[in-house]
Amino acid sequence: MTISLNEPQSDGAAALDLDVCVVGLGYVGLPTAAVLATRGRRVAGFDLRRDILDTINAGRIHIVEPELDALVRAAVLAGTLRAVAEPVPARTFLICVPTPITSDHRPDLAAVEAASRALVPVLRPGNLVVLESTVPPGTLRDLVAPILRQSGLVVGKDLFVAHAPERVLPGAVLREVVENERIVGGLTDACTDRCATFYEGFVRAEVHRTSAEVAEFTKLAENAYRDVNVAYANELANVSAHLHLDVWEVIRLANRHPRVQILRPGPGVGGHCIAVDPWFIAASAPEHTPLIQAARQVNDGRPERILGQVRGLAGKLRAPTIALLGLSYKPDIDDLRESPALHIAEAVHREALGDVLLVEPHLQSSPIAGCPLVSLDDALARADILAILVAHRDFRRLRSADLLRVMVVDAVGLLAGADNKRV
Repeated sequence: MTISLNEPQSDGAAALDLDVCVVGLGYVGLPTAAVLATRGRRVAGFDLRRDILDTINAGRIHIVEPELDALVRAAVLAGTLRAVAEPVPARTFLICVPTPITSDHRPDLAAVEAASRALVPVLRPGNLVVLESTVPPGTLRDLVAPILRQSGLVVGKDLFVAHAPERVLPGAVLREVVENERIVGGLTDACTDRCATFYEGFVRAEVHRTSAEVAEFTKLAENAYRDVNVAYANELANVSAHLHLDVWEVIRLANRHPRVQILRPGPGVGGHCIAVDPWFIAASAPEHTPLIQAARQVNDGRPERILGQVRGLAGKLRAPTIALLGLSYKPDIDDLRESPALHIAEAVHREALGDVLLVEPHLQSSPIAGCPLVSLDDALARADILAILVAHRDFRRLRSADLLRVMVVDAVGLLAGADNKRV
C-alpha cells in the first residue's frame, strides 16, 4: 500500500492513500474497520499481535461476530482493508483499545497511553484523532491530548481530537455501528464538529455534539445504569433462593404490572463494559457512588452463589461428572472477557468438585487445562450434574426428557416455564 504525503488538501491534511487508521483490531476495532472499508474508505488496522494481523490479511477473522467474516474477506480482496504492524499516516485515527480495571478496581489506561504515543510520529496537519475506548472523564484532555501535542501540532487548529464512545453490542456490531446514535465530544468546538462530520459520513442515526468530558461520562452512565438494573434482578434471585421461591415466576408476575420491567437474573455480569465501566465512575467519585458500588458487589457476588449450588449437588454424589453449559459472558458469542461463567468453571475445576466437562459451541478449544470441551449431547450422556451458565441458542432445545437422569442448576432461567427438572 503506497502512502503519498506530497499534495496538500483543502482540510489541511496531506494527501494520503489512507482515509482511516484503526488502532486495535478487537471486538470493536475490527468490525468498525470492516464497515468503513466496505463503504469506500481506505482503511489500515494496527494491532500488536502478529497472529491477528496475519489472520486479517488472509481475509479471515479471529473473533465471532455474525457476518463479519464475509465483510473482512470482501474488504481485503478489494484492497480497502489491510492490517499493519505499526500505525501509518491517515486522515483519521480511531483508537479502539481495551481499558480494563486493576485488581483494586482502578482504571487501567496503559493501552490508551501506548496507542496515543504510537500515533505521534505519523500525525500530520489536519488529522482527526478519535478515542472510542471507554475512559474516565478527563482522560482525553489530561492524558491523550498532552501526548498528541508532542507532534508539534496545535489541538483545535492543526489537530482535531475528540471522544466518540462506542455503543455496540457484541453479536450485533455490524448493524449497531451504523444504526446507533452516536455521541461525540471534542476538546474544542472545531474538534467536535470535525468528529461529528466524520461519523455523519457513515452513521445513519443522529450524531450528538457535546464536550469531551460529557461524552466520556455519558458512556459510563449508560453502562452503570444497566449494571444497577441487573443487580436488582440478581438480588431478587438471591432473596428468592433464601426463601425457597421461584424467582422466574416472581419476575414474570411482577412484570405484568404496566410500569415494571425487571431484567433476568444470571450468574453475574461480564464483558468489557458493564462489569468494568461502573468502577470508572466509582474511582472518580468514591464518596458519591454508594449505589453503583453496591450494584457491583451484588453482581460480582453472583458467581459464588451459583458455585454454591453446584457444590451442594456435588456433595451429594461420589466423584460426580459435572457439565458446565456456556463459558462466554453472554449468549451466542465467543467473548470470555470478565465472564462469570468462566470464573465458575475455573472454580469448579480448581476445587475438584468432580470431573468437569465444558460445553461451549463458540470455542474450538478448552480455555481450562484438564477440562475437555465436549458437545451438548456428549455432556447429557455423561453428566450427573448439569449447570446452565449461558443461554446459548444451541441450548434452547433442552427438554425434560434430556434431563431425567441429571441434577440441574439453571443460572439463567433457560428452563423457566418449561416442563423441565431444575434446581
